[in-house]
Amino acid sequence: MQSVKKYLAEFIGTFVLVLFACGTAVVTGCSVENGAAYLMTALAFGLVIVAMAYSIGNVSGCHINPAVSIAMLVSGKLGIKDFIGYIVAQFAGAIAGAGVLKLFAPESNLGSNALFNDNIGLSILIEVILTFVFVIAILGVTSKVENGAVAGVVIGLTLTLVHLFGIAFTGTSVNPARSFGPALLSGNLSDVWVFIVAPLIGGVLAALVYKFLDGKKAE
Repeated sequence: MQSVKKYLAEFIGTFVLVLFACGTAVVTGCSVENGAAYLMTALAFGLVIVAMAYSIGNVSGCHINPAVSIAMLVSGKLGIKDFIGYIVAQFAGAIAGAGVLKLFAPESNLGSNALFNDNIGLSILIEVILTFVFVIAILGVTSKVENGAVAGVVIGLTLTLVHLFGIAFTGTSVNPARSFGPALLSGNLSDVWVFIVAPLIGGVLAALVYKFLDGKKAE
């Protein structure tokens, strides 16, 4: 039953992320030229994380992102059974969130990501870097119990940061589920694999690097 509660929490969190954050991008017309809309979109992603961290964080850890879950798996903080359950719940939540958003904005791309200058290599690179920064911040701030009170704020602000930089390039994914839901419901599936693979690579790299940096020195 506890596992079911965790998966439901991950479903809800990812649903809210896609509906509210991608929804903000849709309703504001997020673009580099429109600075206010750009900033509001970046803040929306960060604020959703803050809201969900303090509501479902005590249930599932509030990953709501397969890149975070795979980092926790590599770090030994998540078992393979829960990893699979989290991934399924996250993708289902993202699809459901995109489905509701489509009811409100049927003609939009639902906040789908796009390649940077139609360049797959550069798009993968930027997403790996963005995800690495986001996930290593999560690993760092959650490594100490005493950080619990501020962890949600730190993680939310870090997600805002990577969006402020990355929206202009790829729209910022750093989250395979967040990318897949809008892509599926808007029919923009041709390049979505980039935004699934690259964040997963970034998450694994962050886990490996943090494990090395945080490793105890030999006596």
